Amino acid sequence: MENMNWNYPTPIWFGFNRIKEIQKACNDLQIKNPLIVTDPGIQKTDIIDTINLSLNDKASIYSDVKGNPTGQNVINGVKYFNNGNHDGVIAVGGGSAMDTGKGIAFMSGQTRPLWDFEDIGDYWTRAKSENIKPIIAIPTTAGTGSETGRAGVFTKEDTHEKKIIFHPKMLPSIVILDPNLTIALPPQLTAFTGMDALAHCLEAYCSPFFHPLSQGIAIEGISMVYKYLLTAFKDGENIEARGNMLVASSMGSTAFQKGLGAIHSMSHPVGAIYNTHHGLTNAVFMPYVLLKNKNAIDNRIESLARYINLPNPNFDGFIKWILDLRSKLAVPHTLKELINDDKRFEEMSIMAFNDPSTGSNPIQLSDKDFLQLYRDAYNGKL
Repeated sequence: MENMNWNYPTPIWFGFNRIKEIQKACNDLQIKNPLIVTDPGIQKTDIIDTINLSLNDKASIYSDVKGNPTGQNVINGVKYFNNGNHDGVIAVGGGSAMDTGKGIAFMSGQTRPLWDFEDIGDYWTRAKSENIKPIIAIPTTAGTGSETGRAGVFTKEDTHEKKIIFHPKMLPSIVILDPNLTIALPPQLTAFTGMDALAHCLEAYCSPFFHPLSQGIAIEGISMVYKYLLTAFKDGENIEARGNMLVASSMGSTAFQKGLGAIHSMSHPVGAIYNTHHGLTNAVFMPYVLLKNKNAIDNRIESLARYINLPNPNFDGFIKWILDLRSKLAVPHTLKELINDDKRFEEMSIMAFNDPSTGSNPIQLSDKDFLQLYRDAYNGKL
């Protein structure tokens, strides 16, 4: 695959072994003492060693990052960052590590608490923008797209809620998309993160808001998932599939500037309370939400089905593709297979109704609608 540089929505360096250009990225951003932020799993691989070997000086590492990162992960990281007099972040890993790295770079120079910058109205203007440190993002999974996003998602431990923290300068200043870093991703995580990329593109595509740029990116991202996810799942060393899924992931995050929807609204409470994998949870809820939204998205899904050349290019054919894809990726059909607990659905329904993603769902939903969706997904009722 050819090496390429793109500049939307931020500078992206795409290509095999581009990780070896990490020192140039630091130089371009005038980062002299970077902090590598990653997760415990990535720290055990040779990825961090490869990065450090490509830097002029070995960088310190912060890896206190949970699979569903918490506000405390960020707070602890800020202390580590400031105590080490770091001047930039290299965020390496999946969405958890990248979100935490972005949160650390953002909060390192703030005096207000993290939750004061929740993605509500103009809360982001409370931040001291001049104190936000530069971020280099290096994804090792193809799903969250955090590398092209202006926000991070963190669990607020006392309320068990996922909160979106937003600021325009949380968008990484340079992104390195190196397919080589995703080759070692196990099939299961390839499946879960790939379905996350699909959920981002699909919900952005179905969002009723007017954003033609994101619409075009979303539809092509879905096409790339259609062509390459199963191949990446079955043959992890297929560099073409890995590279295209990595790009589709970045496209998904770029596209959902247009909005998300009830798939994410439902996933966030489940992840916060039960610590499930976000991409897997999205995959479970996907067909249930699509069917709930059918009347508002029927024509749009039919156009999408024609674009990706489904054999039966209509809404039913698209749902069949989703169900078949989930089955081939060994994704459970029911929520019960993830949590086996239906005692907190009413509480979760209120949380889902209040989630920021709900406002861009194709139809208006009440907490009662979410309650029924949780029950249907739990019991496998389509």
